Amino acid sequence: ARQKHCPVFNTEVLGWRQSKDTGPVVKTAAGEIAGHVKDALQEALMGLGEVQREIVVLFHQLDWSISTIATHMDMPEGTVKSHLHRSRQKLRKILVEHATHHSRVNEVWS
Repeated sequence: ARQKHCPVFNTEVLGWRQSKDTGPVVKTAAGEIAGHVKDALQEALMGLGEVQREIVVLFHQLDWSISTIATHMDMPEGTVKSHLHRSRQKLRKILVEHATHHSRVNEVWS
Protein backbone atom coordinates (compact mmCIF):
# COMPACT_ATOMS: atom_id res chain seq x y z
CA ALA A 1 0.00 0.00 0.00
CA ARG A 2 1.38 3.32 -1.06
CA GLN A 3 0.87 6.53 0.86
CA LYS A 4 -1.54 8.94 -0.75
CA HIS A 5 0.74 11.90 -0.18
CA CYS A 6 4.48 11.46 -0.29
CA PRO A 7 6.31 14.11 1.70
CA VAL A 8 8.24 16.55 -0.44
CA PHE A 9 11.05 18.58 1.07
CA ASN A 10 12.14 21.75 -0.63
CA THR A 11 15.33 22.82 1.12
CA GLU A 12 15.20 26.29 -0.41
CA VAL A 13 11.81 26.92 1.17
CA LEU A 14 12.88 25.47 4.49
CA GLY A 15 16.18 27.32 4.46
CA TRP A 16 14.67 30.73 5.16
CA ARG A 17 13.23 29.48 8.46
CA GLN A 18 16.58 28.34 9.80
CA SER A 19 18.50 30.99 11.64
CA LYS A 20 22.26 30.84 11.29
CA ASP A 21 22.58 31.88 14.94
CA THR A 22 20.73 28.88 16.39
CA GLY A 23 23.54 26.41 15.76
CA PRO A 24 26.14 27.91 18.10
CA VAL A 25 23.50 28.89 20.66
CA VAL A 26 22.15 25.36 20.79
CA LYS A 27 25.67 23.94 20.98
CA THR A 28 26.58 26.39 23.74
CA ALA A 29 23.45 25.58 25.72
CA ALA A 30 24.07 21.85 25.34
CA GLY A 31 27.67 22.32 26.41
CA GLU A 32 26.59 24.38 29.40
CA ILE A 33 24.09 21.72 30.47
CA ALA A 34 26.71 19.00 30.05
CA GLY A 35 29.08 21.09 32.15
CA HIS A 36 26.49 21.43 34.93
CA VAL A 37 25.82 17.69 34.87
CA LYS A 38 29.53 16.93 35.00
CA ASP A 39 29.99 19.34 37.92
CA ALA A 40 27.02 17.86 39.77
CA LEU A 41 28.31 14.32 39.29
CA GLN A 42 31.81 15.30 40.38
CA GLU A 43 30.41 17.00 43.49
CA ALA A 44 28.25 13.96 44.26
CA LEU A 45 31.18 11.56 43.84
CA MET A 46 33.29 13.69 46.17
CA GLY A 47 30.49 13.37 48.72
CA LEU A 48 31.16 9.63 48.95
CA GLY A 49 33.78 8.01 51.10
CA GLU A 50 37.02 6.97 49.44
CA VAL A 51 36.15 3.24 49.33
CA GLN A 52 32.61 3.85 48.06
CA ARG A 53 33.85 6.29 45.41
CA GLU A 54 36.45 3.80 44.19
CA ILE A 55 33.88 1.01 43.95
CA VAL A 56 31.41 3.23 42.06
CA VAL A 57 34.09 4.35 39.60
CA LEU A 58 35.38 0.82 39.04
CA PHE A 59 31.88 -0.55 38.49
CA HIS A 60 30.15 2.22 36.54
CA GLN A 61 32.98 3.94 34.70
CA LEU A 62 35.46 1.13 34.14
CA ASP A 63 32.85 -1.65 33.82
CA TRP A 64 34.55 -3.96 36.30
CA SER A 65 32.50 -6.91 37.52
CA ILE A 66 31.50 -7.28 41.17
CA SER A 67 33.85 -10.26 41.55
CA THR A 68 36.79 -8.36 40.02
CA ILE A 69 36.20 -5.41 42.35
CA ALA A 70 35.91 -7.75 45.33
CA THR A 71 39.23 -9.38 44.47
CA HIS A 72 40.91 -6.02 43.84
CA MET A 73 39.57 -4.49 47.06
CA ASP A 74 40.11 -7.69 49.07
CA MET A 75 36.53 -7.83 50.35
CA PRO A 76 33.54 -10.17 49.92
CA GLU A 77 31.26 -9.67 46.91
CA GLY A 78 28.34 -8.97 49.24
CA THR A 79 30.25 -6.07 50.77
CA VAL A 80 30.94 -4.63 47.31
CA LYS A 81 27.22 -4.89 46.49
CA SER A 82 26.34 -3.19 49.78
CA HIS A 83 28.78 -0.37 49.07
CA LEU A 84 27.31 0.07 45.58
CA HIS A 85 23.76 0.15 46.93
CA ARG A 86 24.55 2.69 49.65
CA SER A 87 26.64 4.75 47.25
CA ARG A 88 23.83 4.95 44.70
CA GLN A 89 21.41 6.05 47.42
CA LYS A 90 23.81 8.75 48.60
CA LEU A 91 24.54 9.89 45.03
CA ARG A 92 20.81 10.14 44.34
CA LYS A 93 20.29 12.23 47.49
CA ILE A 94 23.19 14.57 46.67
CA LEU A 95 22.08 15.00 43.04
CA VAL A 96 18.48 15.75 44.08
CA GLU A 97 19.75 18.35 46.56
CA HIS A 98 21.96 19.84 43.83
CA ALA A 99 19.05 20.01 41.38
CA THR A 100 16.81 21.60 44.00
CA HIS A 101 19.46 24.19 44.81
CA HIS A 102 20.09 24.87 41.12
CA SER A 103 16.37 25.40 40.43
CA ARG A 104 16.13 27.82 43.38
CA VAL A 105 19.08 29.80 42.03
CA ASN A 106 17.41 29.94 38.62
CA GLU A 107 14.17 31.20 40.22
CA VAL A 108 16.05 34.00 41.95
CA TRP A 109 17.73 35.12 38.74
CA SER A 110 14.64 34.74 36.54
